[in-house]
Amino acid sequence: MVIKILMLVVFFAAIIVVGVMSHKKATNVDGFVLGGRSVGPWLTAFAYGTSYFSAVIFIGYAGQFGWKFGVASTWIGIGNAVIGSLMAWVILGRRTRLMTHKLESKTMPEFFAKRFQSKSLRLGSSLIIFIFLIPYTASLYNGLSRLFEMAFHIDYKYCIIAMAVLTGIYVIAGGYVATAINDFIQGIIMLIGITAVVLAVLNINGGFMGSMMELAKVEGDFPEFQGAYTSFVGPLPVDLLGVVILTSLGTWGLPQMVQKFYAIKHEAAIRKGTIISTVFAIVVAGGCYFLGGFGRLFLTQEEVNEMGFDAIVPSMLAKLPDFLIAVVVILVLSASMSTLSSLVLTSSSTLTLDFISGTIVKKMSEKSKMAWLRILVVVFIIISSVIAMIQYSSNVTFIAQLMGVSWGALAGAFLAPFLFSLYWKKATKASCWACFIFGSVLMVANMLFRGYFPAILKSPINAGAFAMLAGFIIVPAVSLISKKPDSKLVESAFECYEQPVTVKVKNTLEE
Repeated sequence: MVIKILMLVVFFAAIIVVGVMSHKKATNVDGFVLGGRSVGPWLTAFAYGTSYFSAVIFIGYAGQFGWKFGVASTWIGIGNAVIGSLMAWVILGRRTRLMTHKLESKTMPEFFAKRFQSKSLRLGSSLIIFIFLIPYTASLYNGLSRLFEMAFHIDYKYCIIAMAVLTGIYVIAGGYVATAINDFIQGIIMLIGITAVVLAVLNINGGFMGSMMELAKVEGDFPEFQGAYTSFVGPLPVDLLGVVILTSLGTWGLPQMVQKFYAIKHEAAIRKGTIISTVFAIVVAGGCYFLGGFGRLFLTQEEVNEMGFDAIVPSMLAKLPDFLIAVVVILVLSASMSTLSSLVLTSSSTLTLDFISGTIVKKMSEKSKMAWLRILVVVFIIISSVIAMIQYSSNVTFIAQLMGVSWGALAGAFLAPFLFSLYWKKATKASCWACFIFGSVLMVANMLFRGYFPAILKSPINAGAFAMLAGFIIVPAVSLISKKPDSKLVESAFECYEQPVTVKVKNTLEE
């Protein structure tokens, strides 16, 4: 217990020091929200990766999908690395940095407003972000409950309060820079922690080969499929594909993920950041889902029915040495706090810059914006903390399930409009609204009227994946039949891609 507490104290002290030291770089809105658009590759890549992977993945998704798909759930982590990280950086990174800088937009709603010269898009998208980020944020706390009970035997509420207060301190003090530096520290912990934990858990059943042999004997839900949970694509390949699409392609439309590209410093940062974030995703996401694939060696179906999927990973970790348990606690805290800080910063900046400023308060000074940003950081943390406590004390399980609904709604609403806005001059305001409405309404309907949905779409995961893919049809189809955008406005936005730059001959051949 002394080891665990000592490691927690060191961890908490480090993140507070970073927040205080970063205060000088968060004196204006641009510095607080985007770090002055001068963040290097390592900080940007780790900020992207740690915002991507939280306790929801390590405790919830790894346990649930590992139980369902076996070691084939590792494909989810690989999809996260290739589609959610590598392709996202290659396809979105440079264009997002260029156009958001040209339009002087600091948030996704502000981007839509200036790209289409539409105040209504700004207000609509900011409301969608605020509404669906709250349950997403509350769900981050759920993955910590069983882990802290196992490691410390303390009331989960104290964990929520500590995590909320500490995150609030360093976000309020240092803004994006403090968040990025702490994300880097927390990312290092996640890389070391997941590697050590996977090796230690596999060793319980005789290493990799021993664990695979034991898992091959498990019949589970597929007694007629010998070795179902050790097969290449698992027993449910279609369901597995839906999870890969939602958790990988979904990042392209999540405001807290895309916003990382706004702050990139230069071209070299994009190249290095692409590699770093991809390797990070392979280790962390691949490791989490691979670990979860062996869950059936530690719990029976009856125990999972009684305690839920969130009990699987903690049960796998219960037999580890105290030092490793302490590492896991810091690992999960790091994953959760990094994602929480990103969500809080995204939500507060969206509400302040896109909803309050210019709508409720017509003319807002820089000082007032900074005050509102910090106030709303506190408000957002309090709301999400209270929801998490209610869920824990009242066992309101649907709040935990809202993670999938939130992710699907946000990505379903924004992915296609944002991507087409960067690449296609003919995208229209109406097509954006059509996607906003379709994605958010579909996911709310899935939550409230799931029984009426076709069998394949009853799962929030599959419904979210469908919402995202449907956007690639909705945006071009509506754009072709709706009012064309102003040509001067479009050309002004796209001219940022045509500006000539001088590069060395070793990077490009002469004409």
